[in-house]
Amino acid sequence: MLREPFATGDSFLHRLDPRIRLVAALIYSCTVAVCRSFPALWAAWGISIAMVVLSRIGIVEVFKRLLVVNGLVAFIWAVIPFTFPGEALFRIGPLSAAREGVELAAQITLKSNAIVLAFMAMVATMPFATAGHALHRLRVPDKIVHLLLMTYRYIFVLEQEYLRLARAAAIRGFRPGTNLHTYRTYAYLVGMLLVKAMDRADRVRWAMLCRGFKRTFHSLQEFRTGAGSVVFSLLMAAAVAGIVALELH
Repeated sequence: MLREPFATGDSFLHRLDPRIRLVAALIYSCTVAVCRSFPALWAAWGISIAMVVLSRIGIVEVFKRLLVVNGLVAFIWAVIPFTFPGEALFRIGPLSAAREGVELAAQITLKSNAIVLAFMAMVATMPFATAGHALHRLRVPDKIVHLLLMTYRYIFVLEQEYLRLARAAAIRGFRPGTNLHTYRTYAYLVGMLLVKAMDRADRVRWAMLCRGFKRTFHSLQEFRTGAGSVVFSLLMAAAVAGIVALELH
């Protein structure tokens, strides 16, 4: 079952041209990714928060996804400050945290959160099929678009198949542990999942060919760049220009 909790809504961002949102998200994220100045990064973080508020997406779902991202960020905080060379800022037992390492970890934290929030506001607020159609209209190669759409669609199918196999193993009395039987069972489960995935891919291919698939996905949705999309483009251009100015200041 496809899960797109942010795709339904009637906010200002939901109504914008998906092509504008994709291009804006790409330019904005690339700009934030190369910034090193803290004023610029704090400004980007604030702009991303404003976009999330403007999109009116569920705050609980936003925090769930931020927890996943910041789980990796926490690992970065646990490693980089104590392994990066530079002036010692503080000590924890025999470990010394370098000021440069702390600054780098802080930069990564602000960058990752700002980019993820922006993508949730601008890209996750459209169905993935709409995003694929928008990429096609932006002249992205068809093979890449097809690969993205099919991968996204069948990740959830594979998840359902994995859960079915796991339930079948549990019904038969399987209880995971740290022993050879557990490792062997999981190896069999992964092997069966790969076999079923290959079989499903073959059946889907023949089904598409039987329905006259000519390597082109058609959509009933037409994209129109209205006044709102133009205003949003100007605002994003001003935001990116402001971030660049803060970075170069």
